Amino acid sequence: MAGRSDMTNAEDLAVCHRLLSGGSKSFRAASLLLPARIADPAAALYAFCRVADDEIDEAAATQEALAGLYRRLDDIYAGRPQAHAADRAFAGVVTAFGIPRVLPEALLEGFAWDAEGRHYRDLAALEDYAARVAATVGAMMTLLMGVRDPVAMARACDLGVAMQLTNIARDVGEDARNGRLYLPLDWMRQEGVNPAEFLADPVFTPALGRVVQRLLDAADALYARSEQGIPLLPRDCRAGIGAARHVYAEIGRAVERQGLDSVSRRATVSGRRKAWLLARSMAALALRPATEAAPPLPATRFLVDAVSATPAPQDRAAPQRLPDRIAWAVELFDRLDHDPGQFAR
Repeated sequence: MAGRSDMTNAEDLAVCHRLLSGGSKSFRAASLLLPARIADPAAALYAFCRVADDEIDEAAATQEALAGLYRRLDDIYAGRPQAHAADRAFAGVVTAFGIPRVLPEALLEGFAWDAEGRHYRDLAALEDYAARVAATVGAMMTLLMGVRDPVAMARACDLGVAMQLTNIARDVGEDARNGRLYLPLDWMRQEGVNPAEFLADPVFTPALGRVVQRLLDAADALYARSEQGIPLLPRDCRAGIGAARHVYAEIGRAVERQGLDSVSRRATVSGRRKAWLLARSMAALALRPATEAAPPLPATRFLVDAVSATPAPQDRAAPQRLPDRIAWAVELFDRLDHDPGQFAR
């Protein structure tokens, strides 16, 4: 993308940046850890996601709201976005970065699943959900970096799913008190935990802790797979993505250190620990691609295939050199101690 004016106008971008600054702190942190050239398109992406999520959350009829958002996507992809700053800005990003419609459409579907209060019978079903609400964002952020390689895309999706599984493991109690349950139902029943009874009275037990541990183990396997994709990113993006990978995985370690009890307390990672992990993420610059790449997860293959089938835009900016923003990022992560949030929520 040659410049901001090619994507959208300054007024629309200002609205998007205000939504970002007043919304997800962790999404903002993730975007600001990346090169400056990504800041505007990331804000436009977040703004559309935020507006869409709010539309579904606040709607009296989920399916009616979803149909309205699909119509907005129709107009965005037809090049005639509706009179919303977020729609106009996102339309510019779609064109500039060649984002296939399948990605934002799947994200909207995930928002609808949330609004419906879906439960997930097993890990595969939970990965289907995580593919929509998290891997879609990872895939779109990868496109903002100018990367379309299918292996890199598969690994970005792995990272998104891993982060979502970590969020779920950390927020079991908070979600349950809000009437939501994301833990795989078959795992709960195998441990003798009745899902309905747990929702009615969320109390931690060692049996529930074993379910949380299984979820963290599944996330860790995906974090390890995701590292295959970091060397395939532009050099000035690797440290930021490495930081996200290590900080989120550490949330899982924090859950483990508190005895896997994420019902009565919420795990956090100290600022000092985040600083160490951020420094460790610089090692991502030295990683080498794996000789044999793992295939995409079954849950995310449709996202990877959609990107592969979509032609790349012709006008791409050359990657900038990695800025020296480590000290700033440490301070930012430290401020997130009390509200880690979610990457894409």
